[in-house]
Amino acid sequence: MATAAGSSHLAAQARRLYVEELVRNLAPLVQSALEGSRSLIDKPCEHTVFVRRRDLLQELQKGAQAWHRGMVNGLRHVLAHGISATRPGDLPPPGRGGVLALVDDDTIELEIVTSRLALAVMDRASWEFSDLRSRVATLEGRTELDAQDLLRAHVLARIVFEAWRAAGISLTSWRELQPVLHEEFAHLVEEAYHETNRWLVDQRVLPDVDLRPFIRRSRTNPQAPLGWTSGSGAPASSSHYSAAAGSGFDPTVSGGFVRTGHGGVGDETRLMTRSAALPRSGEHAEAVLLRLNRLVGRHLPSFGHGGGGAAVSPGLAQAIDSAQTGVRRRFSVTTQRAMQVTTPAMLEDLHQRKQALKKAAATPEERATIEIVALLFQSILTEDRIPASVRVWFARLQMPVLRVAVSEPDFFATTDHPARRLIDRMGACVMGFDNSAQVGEALEKEIKRIVQVVEAYPDTGRRVFQTVLTEFEKFLEQYFRDQNEATKKGVSLAQQVEQRETLAIQYTIELRKMLNEMPVQEGVRQFLFHVWADVLATAAVRYGAQGEVTRKMKRAAADLIWSASAKVSREERAEVIRRLPPLLKQLREGMSSAGMDAARQDEQIQQLNNSLAAAFTARAAVIPDERLREMMERLETLEELLPDAQNVEIDESMVLDLSGHQSSELEIVLEGGSMPTPAMVAWARELQVGSWYMLDHKGRNEPVQLAWHGMRKQLSLFVTPQGRCMLFQQQRLASYLQAGLLLPAQDEALTVRATRSALAKLDVDSSRLLN
Repeated sequence: MATAAGSSHLAAQARRLYVEELVRNLAPLVQSALEGSRSLIDKPCEHTVFVRRRDLLQELQKGAQAWHRGMVNGLRHVLAHGISATRPGDLPPPGRGGVLALVDDDTIELEIVTSRLALAVMDRASWEFSDLRSRVATLEGRTELDAQDLLRAHVLARIVFEAWRAAGISLTSWRELQPVLHEEFAHLVEEAYHETNRWLVDQRVLPDVDLRPFIRRSRTNPQAPLGWTSGSGAPASSSHYSAAAGSGFDPTVSGGFVRTGHGGVGDETRLMTRSAALPRSGEHAEAVLLRLNRLVGRHLPSFGHGGGGAAVSPGLAQAIDSAQTGVRRRFSVTTQRAMQVTTPAMLEDLHQRKQALKKAAATPEERATIEIVALLFQSILTEDRIPASVRVWFARLQMPVLRVAVSEPDFFATTDHPARRLIDRMGACVMGFDNSAQVGEALEKEIKRIVQVVEAYPDTGRRVFQTVLTEFEKFLEQYFRDQNEATKKGVSLAQQVEQRETLAIQYTIELRKMLNEMPVQEGVRQFLFHVWADVLATAAVRYGAQGEVTRKMKRAAADLIWSASAKVSREERAEVIRRLPPLLKQLREGMSSAGMDAARQDEQIQQLNNSLAAAFTARAAVIPDERLREMMERLETLEELLPDAQNVEIDESMVLDLSGHQSSELEIVLEGGSMPTPAMVAWARELQVGSWYMLDHKGRNEPVQLAWHGMRKQLSLFVTPQGRCMLFQQQRLASYLQAGLLLPAQDEALTVRATRSALAKLDVDSSRLLN
């Protein structure tokens, strides 16, 4: 790049190479689209859907060649003449004086379809595009590519869709085949970007990309950290959105880049997409691993295809044992709680060990695995949110993980490998929003124990990781319940709430069965179902199911049922009048024990008085004495009849109100959020104990840790670092997730982030795999 002319020539060559890569692979793409349309025909569906799919196949078979020819001609035309030579399809700017111009439906459809295709492409290829954009912009001496540059995804998207329509294929057919088209074009563009980047690196153009000049700061908050959405106070919620934020790219905007200074629909769309993207982080994690395997596979075709796995070569096995011994000696724990080994020292040891291991490796695949694992741990050890006191234990896991990665190829193929899951779970528990928080002594000791167990069984592969992962999950349940001072009181209270709510619902179900065919006043029925079931549950939790207080509450229920049944004789009515004062006193005591205030008690007593008065004049059938005795016996042994607690759902629509459990030590979150989708409810059930979140509640925005899940995860307890406890019912928790009021500290797992980091380094210099 000695001259400006030479640099411009390289940039032009890069664009030409990009176009030729696209053109070379368009024919296989069209064939894949045809195969995708044929596979749709074979799937069971409604008749109207079948008709659309049949029309799609017929149109595509007829117009495939014209579509391919149109895309090739369009790309080469834009390469030669620029985007202005294509059919103009941009939305027109506002007229003078703020007058809005009418836009025809055809233009709007073009914008929608091409924007969605560009989004799908950049969702997958944003990292490659960021690097390519940096290199080309540097060659041309500018800070940014033109909005209509050929390299931008939306330019290709427009060419593709215009060729589609010119070939006589309908918009309906595009929509029917859209998932297949998005996947195929995303893969095509990612490969084209990658090959163009590789060629530029071979020309020694910006081997190490620095994205800082391309980061766009908010005008209102120029110091906002990367990955945080301007104005929202919340981190970007999806892994690919974080990557996009780091490059200045926003895939929800046509053309890819944020148009600063404008609010409205674009901002709303980004917020909705952020919320919707959260539960799909696992999907993106698998995509990261797929990209890694593709990249390594280009250099080592046999990488990751070892079937059941291959044994570690003798020389490497000996080198790993030697390195593990050196790691234990270097990072041995003293009696001091905080480790004094610095991160630079760890990284230096990591580099030295990597070189020694590569010399001992017997195959290129082993050397590549050593390099990738070293890059993973380099990222993990430089994660500043991992407290220094536990970072050393992550460092000691490198050799056991390397042994597993060499012998088990699926370590790089799936996020479910127990070694990955163990690192992710430990990371989620110790990584808050900064490294200032202290890790509990018991948690630190457990992490130490787990690492030492893994080190003690080097030849057991994934089994030892799976074993200690299970043990760690069990430890976390006990840790937050019994050992963590900040959480154990809240967990105890939450368990009491759950036990009381579950019992109350169980009592309600059984009382409904008992009174199903009994002639009892409706007001009394509702009192027993809505109020007294909660009183019985409270007594059972406090005094035991067979405690004297609980038995008194059951007898009160039986007396109330008898008093509210029809009375036909003067003696029965006199008996009701005699029993009524002590019965009402007992009912008040029960309601007080359940936390009901005096005003509500008075209301309930008034309603009962009305029901009892109605019973005096009722002409309903009398409850036989044998039936009353049978009912009393069933009440005495009610717990034996209760349905299984595992089958009881605690839901906001049930008869009970969680607000009765509010206290200074436990806050029940009863409002806030937005209507959750089924995906959000499913995600709420998947949250893992120990992980950290940012909660926006009642004007506070503070970190919280998930400390407890109830049965079937219908209740969840979060605790702040100061010890404030907040209890969510499952539906309310999903509502907070839906509204973005509860955001995870980590937008993706620790090993996935480390894999992204390794992938970025290998994209720049893949030769390090073999050197």
